[in-house]
Amino acid sequence: MGRLFAISLEGNVYSCKHCKTHLALVDDILSKSFHCRHGKAYLFRNVVNVTLGEKEERIMITGLHTVADIFCVSCGSMVGWRYEAAQEKSQKYKEGKFILERFQILGPDGSKYSIALEAQIGGSDADDA
Repeated sequence: MGRLFAISLEGNVYSCKHCKTHLALVDDILSKSFHCRHGKAYLFRNVVNVTLGEKEERIMITGLHTVADIFCVSCGSMVGWRYEAAQEKSQKYKEGKFILERFQILGPDGSKYSIALEAQIGGSDADDA
């Protein structure tokens, strides 16, 4: 196994809550209106320092999507997923975008997010989509 080279971002960043590796810039947030099984999730146009898992189809609130889970390159924690494909025409804007689950990341000020009691058990997706 080779040496790990993580990208260090400048500015206000979201980072892995387990190892503090930088994951995304505040400026890359497209929406804060998404939800996952554990509460809030944010849609980003770009993330760094992640690896992609296997593609799989998931039924979410807004329909069938092909997604790949994303993992922190430093500690291996699952931090969200990437939308690979959307079946519904109205959901195509998500393709190639990333979801970071808020409870898995630290905010720009180092804040943590607790799992919401009302978190959904089923699929996850946007409220406003």
